[in-house]
Amino acid sequence: MTRFLESGSGFASAEWVMFGAPSDATVSRRGGAQYAPDVIRCESHHIESYSPSLDGDLKDVSFVDLGNVFLSPGDVQSYLTKVEKVVTSFAGKGKRILMIGGDHLVSLAGVRGVISKYSDLHVLHFDAHADLRDFYLGSRYSHATVMRRVAECLTKTKMLHQFAIRSGSMEEIEWGKRNTDLYLMQLSEPLRKVKDEIGDSPVYVSLDIDVLDPSVAPGTGTPEPNGIGVSDLFDVLRDIKGLNVVGFDLVEISPPNDVNNITSLLGAKIVREVLITLGGDSVDQ
Repeated sequence: MTRFLESGSGFASAEWVMFGAPSDATVSRRGGAQYAPDVIRCESHHIESYSPSLDGDLKDVSFVDLGNVFLSPGDVQSYLTKVEKVVTSFAGKGKRILMIGGDHLVSLAGVRGVISKYSDLHVLHFDAHADLRDFYLGSRYSHATVMRRVAECLTKTKMLHQFAIRSGSMEEIEWGKRNTDLYLMQLSEPLRKVKDEIGDSPVYVSLDIDVLDPSVAPGTGTPEPNGIGVSDLFDVLRDIKGLNVVGFDLVEISPPNDVNNITSLLGAKIVREVLITLGGDSVDQ
């Protein structure tokens, strides 16, 4: 299997541990997210390891790509448990987690695994959709309910911070206003405010690619018009520097729905920028 560009080979010495969670378990519209981890890895070899905007190089980041967590199709609880156990193990060894999905439900397993070590965890969620439904298509576990379940994991209300949300049912939005730190169609200014409030508390970041406008990221399962631009997103990735980020996931890229792999290529660049931006930041173990 192709590993991500400049991946190291040693787990023991790596600061960051990367793995793929290739699942379409709860996709409701356009499938294909299960292929994203491998396609993003392949596309990473078509970009430079050096980032001119950050003046940093992936070669200088301590990370290892461990491949994919293989998941049984159709068994949602089994796959959540499996990914959670993997993340719990890595976090317990003091590793920082970078997970590539997969549909968005994998983020619940990521948060559950990280919170086993960091009980005062905050979650930053960047997405087109609120994902706060209690049930969707008869299930409590779905890409459309994932942030409701995440909010229930956190120790206090308002520890889930949601940015650039532009889609959701009335019930979702009202629930979010009461129970999460919800920013509708807002990004940079509230992020700076939240960053000041969080301080050095541990943070998990979940990035759904459909936060971007589908004109620049068409390869996703549930595209939503009127999204943010690529420059806006990279500004955000730079702005999270200094936060105590212990986990990060990138989800909902769907290569079969892409155009010439441009969304997967963008996904590879996002991973590169995240690792370079956060690779040198200290984390309280």
